[in-house]
Amino acid sequence: MIFVTKADGGVSYVSPEWTAFTGQAAAKAVGHGWFACMHPEDREAAVTFLRSARDQQSEYSLRTRLRRANGSYAWVMIGAVPSYGPPDRTFLGYLGSVTEIAVSGSEPLSAYGTLSRFVPPPMSPTTPPGSALEAVADYLLIAHGLIEQDHAKEMLPVLRQALMVAGMLLARNMSSVDPGARAH
Repeated sequence: MIFVTKADGGVSYVSPEWTAFTGQAAAKAVGHGWFACMHPEDREAAVTFLRSARDQQSEYSLRTRLRRANGSYAWVMIGAVPSYGPPDRTFLGYLGSVTEIAVSGSEPLSAYGTLSRFVPPPMSPTTPPGSALEAVADYLLIAHGLIEQDHAKEMLPVLRQALMVAGMLLARNMSSVDPGARAH
């Protein structure tokens, strides 16, 4: 599932997979409405963490539980990279993804986040990308996370520019398609 935020951290776009996974209409996820789908025990820590990530304009990974459409909860990894644009590399917000993850018995049973390089987990077959542009955004996020491991940091500016453009296109495209189907 792909999402885009504004500079204030409020969600401006969620892919259609959000509604399929959570049952929450995309229009309800706008701003901070998506927090309603977060497990109540995780919400306070997640909000505090996301505020810190936004204030530092840092990449992040957040492991938390989201309510599924059937009312059960699933562990997910939410991660994002910041986007910057003119003038003077102004912080625009984030392009990120939400991926369902399997939790092993050795991991703590609590939500937690890290401010650092975001490396998305493999795409979950339960939430495949809904469009070619969303698939491109997923792959760009994966490439961005892997590039440092390959010691090819020279490619980071190009990938960050591509991520910014993908986020802008997603936000623009959603308002030109069925406006009730996606958040903006």
